[in-house]
Amino acid sequence: MANTLRRSAWQTIGLCVAVLYGLTVVGFLVAMAVVGGRSDPVLTGQVLTVAGAAVVLAWWVVPLFAFGVDATLDPLRFVTFAIPRRRLLAGLAAASAVSVPAAVTLLAALGTAFAWSSDPPALVAAAVGGLAVLALCILGSRAVTSVFAPLLESRRYREVLTVVAIVPLLLIGPAIGWWSGVAEKSVDETGVTVTMTGPGNAVAASVVAAADVVAWTPFGAPWAFAGAVHEGEWGLLAARVVVVAVTLGVLWRVWDRALARALVSPRRAAAGGRVRGLGWFSRLPATPTGAVAARCATYWVRDPRYATSLAMVPLLPIALAMVGVSSGVGAGLLLVVPPLAAFILGFGVSNDIGYDNTAFALHVATGVPGRADRWGRVLPVLVLGVPLVVALSVAAVVAADRWDALPALLGLSFGVLGAALGTSSVVSARMVYPVPRPGESALKTPQGAALATMVAQSAAFGVVLVLTLPTIVLALRGILGPSATTGGVAVVVGLLTAAVALVVGVRWGARVYERRQPELLAQVAAFR
Repeated sequence: MANTLRRSAWQTIGLCVAVLYGLTVVGFLVAMAVVGGRSDPVLTGQVLTVAGAAVVLAWWVVPLFAFGVDATLDPLRFVTFAIPRRRLLAGLAAASAVSVPAAVTLLAALGTAFAWSSDPPALVAAAVGGLAVLALCILGSRAVTSVFAPLLESRRYREVLTVVAIVPLLLIGPAIGWWSGVAEKSVDETGVTVTMTGPGNAVAASVVAAADVVAWTPFGAPWAFAGAVHEGEWGLLAARVVVVAVTLGVLWRVWDRALARALVSPRRAAAGGRVRGLGWFSRLPATPTGAVAARCATYWVRDPRYATSLAMVPLLPIALAMVGVSSGVGAGLLLVVPPLAAFILGFGVSNDIGYDNTAFALHVATGVPGRADRWGRVLPVLVLGVPLVVALSVAAVVAADRWDALPALLGLSFGVLGAALGTSSVVSARMVYPVPRPGESALKTPQGAALATMVAQSAAFGVVLVLTLPTIVLALRGILGPSATTGGVAVVVGLLTAAVALVVGVRWGARVYERRQPELLAQVAAFR
C-alpha cells in the first residue's frame, strides 16, 4: 500500500477521501445503532442482521465483477518465490485486511455492537461476531474470486457478469417496495406487537421475517450472536457459531484448493480469434478522421468497457417501469428514458483517451490533427445515438400514451446528446483519469481514480445541465402542459443547442488536444 501511494498524488488524495468517507459512514452507523439499541435493542439487532448479511454478501459477490482486489496481490505473482502454500494463504489473508473497505467493515461491525450496551454479555457476543464478520468477508472474497478466476479470463463471461451485476442493482428499489407491500397485507405472525398501522409497521414486520431467515445463513449468523445471548437461547447461539465455523473452514479449504491449482497450472492468455478483413477500417474513408472513427466504432462493438454503457440503455426502461408501477406513477416515468440514455451515450466518450491507454501513442506519433481525433470519436456515437434516441422516444410515448409529448421529448433528447458529446470532447482532452485497462473488468475502479472521476463527471454534468437548461424548460412545459407549440419550439431549440454545443466543443477540444498531447500521453502511460 505504501508503494502504491508513492505513484501519484491522486492515489494519496483518493485514499484520504476514502478514509474520511468511511469514518463518516462508520460514525453514522454506530450512532444509529446506539440510539436504536436504547429504544428497542431486539429490533435494532434484527435490522443489523439483515443489513450486515447484505454487506457480507457484497464482499463475496462484488469482487467477481471488479475482478478481485489489487493486482499486486495476485497469487500468480508469487509463483517463482516458492512460498509454502499455507503461509502464502495466511499472508494473502492478512494483506487483504490492510485496506479501507476491510477497516471500515471491522470498525462498523465492532461499533454497532454498542447497540447492546445495556446487556454486557450480548455486547461481548456482538464484538466476537464482528471479528467473525471480517473473517467471513475476506475469506469469502478470496475463495470466490479464486474459484471463478478461470471463467473471468473469458471475455464472454466478463460481459455476461457485467450485465448480471447491473440488473440486481436496478431491482433493489422495486424489490423493497414489493416486500413492504406484501408484509403490510399479511397477518402479523412474526411476533411484532402491532401498535400502529401503515408502512412503518409493515417494514418492521418484513425486517423481523427476513432476520429470522438470514440469521441461519453464513451471511447473517455472526450478526445474530448478540440476539441469541440477549434472549438467553444458548443452544441457538451454539448453532450459529457452528454455521460460522463450518463456513470459515469450507472457505479456507476451497481457497486452498483453488490456489494450489492456480500455482501449479497458471492461467494463460486466451488466443486471439481469427478475423477476416479490416472491419470498420475498410468501410470508412481512408482519412485521419475515418481511421479514428473506425477504431472507436470497434471499441463500441468489441470492448466490454464500452459495452457497459450500452448494456445500461435497454435496462433503463425495465427499471423505470418497475419503479413507476411500484410507486403509482405509471408508464409516464418512461419519458425520462430517452434523455437519460442520450446523456449516457454522450458522456461515454468523456475519457476516451484514458480508455486508449498506451495506444494513444499512435495518435501522437502519427500526428493526428485535433479535429480529426475529436470528430472521429464523436461520429460513431452520433450514428448510434440518433436512431436509438428516436426509437426510445417513440417507444416511451407509445407506452405512456402521450403522442403529444413526442416533439418536446425529441428536442430534449437531441439537445442532451449534442451537449454531452460537445462537453465530452473538451473534458476528454483536459481531464484524463484512470480507468480499467484493456482486458480488465469494466466495473473495476483503479486506485486513485475515485476523486478524479468524481470531479470530471460532476464538472461535465454541470456543463451539460447549463447548456440544455433552456431546452429542459421548454420540454417540461411541452410535456406537462401539454402544448404543441411549445413542443415544436423545444425541438428547434434542442437541435440548435446540440449543433452549437457539438461544433464549439469539438473545436475547443481539438485545440486543447493539440496543446496537451505530450501531457496526455504521459498521463495514460502512468495508468498501470
